Amino acid sequence: MEQRTLGTQGLEVSALGLGCMGMSDFYGTAEERDEREAIVTIDRAAELGITLLDTADMYGPFTNEMLVGKALTGRRDQYVVATKFGIERQPDGSQPINGRPEYVHRACDASLQRLDVDVIDLYYQHRLDRSVPIEETVGAMAELVAAGKVRFLGLSEAGPDTIRRAHAVHPIAAVQSEYSLFSRDAEETVLPAIRELGIGFVAYSPLGRGILTGAMSAETLDASDMRRARFPRFADGNLEANLAISARVGDIAAEKGVTAAQLALAWLLHQGPDIVPIPGTKRRVRLEENARATDIKLDAADIARLEATVSRESVRGARHWDMSAIDR
Repeated sequence: MEQRTLGTQGLEVSALGLGCMGMSDFYGTAEERDEREAIVTIDRAAELGITLLDTADMYGPFTNEMLVGKALTGRRDQYVVATKFGIERQPDGSQPINGRPEYVHRACDASLQRLDVDVIDLYYQHRLDRSVPIEETVGAMAELVAAGKVRFLGLSEAGPDTIRRAHAVHPIAAVQSEYSLFSRDAEETVLPAIRELGIGFVAYSPLGRGILTGAMSAETLDASDMRRARFPRFADGNLEANLAISARVGDIAAEKGVTAAQLALAWLLHQGPDIVPIPGTKRRVRLEENARATDIKLDAADIARLEATVSRESVRGARHWDMSAIDR
């Protein structure tokens, strides 16, 4: 698989990564999760040349890091491990943001233990703590690099001003944000800023949280699924309209002899060599399907047709239930 470089400090990863969140949390039901299949899926990723694994301490919480740690046993050197800190999930369901320097150190030590690794390859601040200057948070993260606990630093859902201030304290290798045919706001300000600074971009939810897979329907999506309850694009009325758009992407994909998911990922891979999508999956079959997207070639006409089919104006609902929590 093609390798791509994130940042200017030498972090190389596969062009496509693997989002591990859904193996432990959020999407689907507990009955649908199978730890054994998840670990085999991570094993299969290495066989396919997919090196970048993405997790976070709040997934579970904590259990996803432990699952990834189990999968790393005996093959740590085959993966680039990325995890995140900063969202503290509480028993009452609240999720306060914490970017205090002392917490950064404590969270990193806990993640190292759960992952059972000596060093984290890419360590992200999950969300901006508006009560703590970014210089203080990144300063603590830089201390982790100096201590040999972390190799490269990242930010998640950070806006241009935050990125510039953070990068002035210590080089940032990657910024992670939602980016797909359905979510293109990163193109307005974030992508220009990071390209000016030489920072890579990691695209989470590159399949629109499942809408762009072509495998979802309003009838089969469980009513208890977190997406139904929290994400506006999955609300009644919006979901049906968005699935209709996805079906048109599926029609284009069928013309090319590929799946809708593969075509959506191929579009994203063609947005630049500094972009690395991390589609999440719990199963080998989907992983293998996604991996084949790296072989698809699109020309300018293909890209224009897809972007016209999924125009920004046609997508129904905001990408997040609280856009004020997203640093822009």
